[in-house]
Amino acid sequence: MKFRLLLAFTSVLLLLLSACSPKHSEIVVADYGKYNITLNDFEEAYAKNVGGIEEAKADSINDYKNFLDLYVNFKMKLRDAEVRGLQTDPSLVNEMEDYKKKVGFEYIREKLIIEKGLKDLYERRREEIRVSHIMIRPDTMSMDQAKELAASLIERIKNGESFEELAKKYSSDNFSKDIGGDIYYITAGQVIAPFEMAAYATPVGEIYPEPIQTRFGYHVLKVTERQERRYQLRAKHILVNFSNPDGQFDSVYALNKINSIRDSIMNGASFDELAKRHSDDKGSGVNGGDLGFFERRSMVKEFDEAVFNMKMNEVSDVVKTQYGYHIIKLVDENPYPSYENSVTALKHIYERTTMDSDLSAYLDSLKVKYNYVQNDEAVNKIVSRKDTTKFGEDYKGSSLRNEMKDEWIIKVDNKPYTVDSMMTYAGNQKNMVNVVLSEASLKNALQLFSDRIIYEKAALDLENTDQKFAGLMEDYQNGLFIFRLQEDEVWNKISVDTTKLYQLYEETKDNYQLPPRVSFTEIYSVNDSLINQYYQDLKNGSDFEVLASKVTERPGMKSKAGRYDMVPLTNNQVANIAYQLENKGDYSKPTQVGNAWVIVKLNEKDAARLKTFEEAKAEVSSLYQEKESKRLEAEYLERLKAIYNPVVYYDELEKAFEPEED
Repeated sequence: MKFRLLLAFTSVLLLLLSACSPKHSEIVVADYGKYNITLNDFEEAYAKNVGGIEEAKADSINDYKNFLDLYVNFKMKLRDAEVRGLQTDPSLVNEMEDYKKKVGFEYIREKLIIEKGLKDLYERRREEIRVSHIMIRPDTMSMDQAKELAASLIERIKNGESFEELAKKYSSDNFSKDIGGDIYYITAGQVIAPFEMAAYATPVGEIYPEPIQTRFGYHVLKVTERQERRYQLRAKHILVNFSNPDGQFDSVYALNKINSIRDSIMNGASFDELAKRHSDDKGSGVNGGDLGFFERRSMVKEFDEAVFNMKMNEVSDVVKTQYGYHIIKLVDENPYPSYENSVTALKHIYERTTMDSDLSAYLDSLKVKYNYVQNDEAVNKIVSRKDTTKFGEDYKGSSLRNEMKDEWIIKVDNKPYTVDSMMTYAGNQKNMVNVVLSEASLKNALQLFSDRIIYEKAALDLENTDQKFAGLMEDYQNGLFIFRLQEDEVWNKISVDTTKLYQLYEETKDNYQLPPRVSFTEIYSVNDSLINQYYQDLKNGSDFEVLASKVTERPGMKSKAGRYDMVPLTNNQVANIAYQLENKGDYSKPTQVGNAWVIVKLNEKDAARLKTFEEAKAEVSSLYQEKESKRLEAEYLERLKAIYNPVVYYDELEKAFEPEED
């Protein structure tokens, strides 16, 4: 009985202890002064440093300990930066603001607009929509009249008139008007952006409530079906064209033949064998009628509509198209791919279709958010001058600048920006330099300038609304602080003088070895007959350098008269040939090197030796600075440790990257 009570008590205690297990955000792995580092802090920093959670989990406790030591040093330095007031240092504040603007602009564009647009496109492409439209082209009327006509058709349809009949009467789209405006199934990325957005915003059986403007004119749009998209199908077919064995048009013969073939299939005959024997599509017939994988709208409409309504391994009824009669068999289907496997193709589609409209819409939303105002009076005043001022250097000395430079041209978040700032910015853009000021070029310049100002304003605010961006900015700011501290405490304190360098050289000079080296001049040829002729010329008194400058064939060496200065012997066959020569001015016999021939003249050779101080000075200086950096870094850290008395709790790292208990 006592054993049972003890067991029960122990179980309850274990449950209580488990329930009370601290979260990783509550476990302290290090203290420094009145500050601490939690296990959660450590895990985030470590995972970021090694490339992710999975990589972090694979590392050892010793790896964690080593990183914690470094991380404590890092945190003490950041605290020191705060004590020194680096967060308000004007130069660092300005650099940080410039970085936010630059990175923020790209972040907004790539992450908040384009990446979102790609994911939205991916989701929209899961569906397909069947749409009909009435297109009103402004060929015989003004744009306003076209819009008015489209709007009136919408009202008539709302009042009960037939969309299909109005399409037949009014639509300018000759491909769809006779079938009531039906343009078949579409999915995202197949039509221009305004049309696509309207289609996806319209419920089945309804019309979009207003005319849609595109580069083709105005559209009245109706959605007739909406369904999950079948991504890619693989089908086989047998085609019988509209001709008899004599080559004459005979649709009755063709229909009888295709029906006979279908009967054979339904009675168990091989589809593939019948396709090989009877299909008039010779390209697919030899492969048993296989058409491979294809997407919606890849085939003619009648074929497409039939196959996309079929079940797996189903054999269709006879399908008539412009090419003849078909029997179709659905043999495979690819599911809708993952986003990761689609993103490259999506980018091409997105850039071609909705990216520009997404960028424009986002910018318009920012203009509303920041109360963007354009000074039309100033714009009109600039245009009315009708002078020949050019953007760039020409503007700096112009009367326009003298008269209007301080007038405001736009306001963003109630902050005015002047004509001068706009003209100066535009004049620094490659596509605007030396462009004559006109109404069109001013409009372009104003758009470039206002877009940049608005994006920069949004970038500066982004830190308050986007956690990921805030993290990027914190990392960059910490990097600036650490760099400044290293400058002040280490790099700027290193004083290099010749006496100290020479002392270090004497202590370490065995480390500075020069290998055997040789300077030589080479005559090089891929032709053994020529090299022997050159050798004979030298024997007859020709000057080696003059001859080399005329005949050596090694690329780039004729202009140098074949001369090489002090080349190490290592892995250099030609240098070794030269080094074997006894006296300065001696030259070798023709010698084969690889697929070519050389004659080599000795200019100078130097046996292996220690480098002189002057020769080793750069290496000694580098070593000295490395040693001093380590010494000063250690002294700086010791001062910080004396202030903050850091304590690390390595045992807590056993829990790193382990699941937290509920």
